[in-house]
Amino acid sequence: VQLQASGGGLVQAGGSLRLSCVASGRTFSNNAVGWFRQAPGKEREFVAAIRWTGGTTRYADSMRGRFTISRDSAKNTVYLQMNSLKPEDTAVYYCACTSRNWIMGMLASSSAYNYWGQGTQVTVSS
Repeated sequence: VQLQASGGGLVQAGGSLRLSCVASGRTFSNNAVGWFRQAPGKEREFVAAIRWTGGTTRYADSMRGRFTISRDSAKNTVYLQMNSLKPEDTAVYYCACTSRNWIMGMLASSSAYNYWGQGTQVTVSS
């Protein structure tokens, strides 16, 4: 499976961005997709995840209510709608997918994923 993330950019605080993650290759094996982010000097952190079948979602507490993850099965694409952006949301955002049927709680761990995209930079100015 190959993942292509896009949609990052520079936005002012309070603004919005929508990230996209397009999957190609053996997409029929995809069980769930997650978004993670990594800011300079910090560890990679979980943002949100969505089960490919059924659409069950999970969010990091700090993003719940501001970020929305969704998927378009026909386009093999997962979206991350980010609203009310803050300077602390500045990071490289990565999408990842897993072929295993993990419980939702496990999808918050980067170790659950076996395929990763290249990342897209999000910069929020104050």
